[in-house]
Amino acid sequence: MQPTDMKEHAPEEEFGAALTAATALAAHAPSSHNCQPWGIVRLAGTRARAAAGHVLGVEPRPDEEYVALALDHERELSALPAHATEMRVSCGAYWRILLRGLAAQGWHATRTRTPASEAAPVHGWPHRWSLLCIGALRRTATCQGSLAELHGAVHNRRTCRGPYRSEPLDPAVLTILERPSEAPGAAPAGTVTTQHITQPHLVRAFADFCAQHAGRDFSHHKAWRETHSFLRWSAAHARSRGDGFTLPQLFGPLSPLRQLSTRVLLNPKVLLPLCGLGYHRRLAAGVATLIRESTPGLLAMGFEARRPGLADMLAGGARLADYWLAATEAGVALHPLSVAVQHEDLRQELQKSLGLRGRTFFISRLGSPEVQGSPTLRRQGSAVHHPL
Repeated sequence: MQPTDMKEHAPEEEFGAALTAATALAAHAPSSHNCQPWGIVRLAGTRARAAAGHVLGVEPRPDEEYVALALDHERELSALPAHATEMRVSCGAYWRILLRGLAAQGWHATRTRTPASEAAPVHGWPHRWSLLCIGALRRTATCQGSLAELHGAVHNRRTCRGPYRSEPLDPAVLTILERPSEAPGAAPAGTVTTQHITQPHLVRAFADFCAQHAGRDFSHHKAWRETHSFLRWSAAHARSRGDGFTLPQLFGPLSPLRQLSTRVLLNPKVLLPLCGLGYHRRLAAGVATLIRESTPGLLAMGFEARRPGLADMLAGGARLADYWLAATEAGVALHPLSVAVQHEDLRQELQKSLGLRGRTFFISRLGSPEVQGSPTLRRQGSAVHHPL
């Protein structure tokens, strides 16, 4: 994209077009269960701009545009206390891709700030949305990064839950991935820890951990009912909803008979009684086998803060987005295993057994997939912004 001359008063329609393109791109950010819990508000009216200035601690400028990141409570996961952090991390990943998409079009964030309260900042704010962050953006003479390259990385990103190739991960690639991103608006240094685990005995230890504990994903009554609500039973069902994931995305290709039997077994009215007979341990054993037999490494991310605040959570999401996009470009895939950090007792045990730094909020298998994962769909509303 060619540099654009600076304009003291950028036309509203110019920013509107850039924001539309950036929201369409950011809609493909990763989120737990593909729930897409984010929202974006463009603060363009007089009162809305004043509210933005109040949160940012500045007087609104005529040459700046203001946008707000929100958590949509109609879309969030809430079955577990840890989901509050998880949802804000997902929103942070979305926000990061949005700001990178705007920067690639010449709109640079001059200031961002999380609010003292997540309450509605201005009249007309969507009823079920909580304010997470406000950003001020200004048109400059240059574009940071390539929009086409960012578009390619975002759309090529996948969650790959199948087997990975057995060859070791390239240490040079891991070194690059460990470094904080040089993309515009990177998270503050020291906010998030990034750690690779490639020692075979530690990978085996994680497999043993999952064999013992991953069944909680299925046996926790409230959490499994929520997970089950995001399962889509066909491609047509997935397209109609625009969220969640299909059984082949979770388990790989299934015959019609196997798909039907799996659908029956995963029904909470069937699965939860079966877990009382130990079926969840059988499911956990499958996860553990996948880790032992086809996982050359693990990725762990943690907060430096012992009690992370909203800004830490958004920074965690930003770091995760940058890492995942860079890994995609390097041919490295991720398979998050959230159950390990969604329960406080498991998180503490995991950190102790693997020697993880910080307060772990994300752990994932890492490797080169034998088969690329399929893309997940997005809701139409996930790619639009709300004007105020």
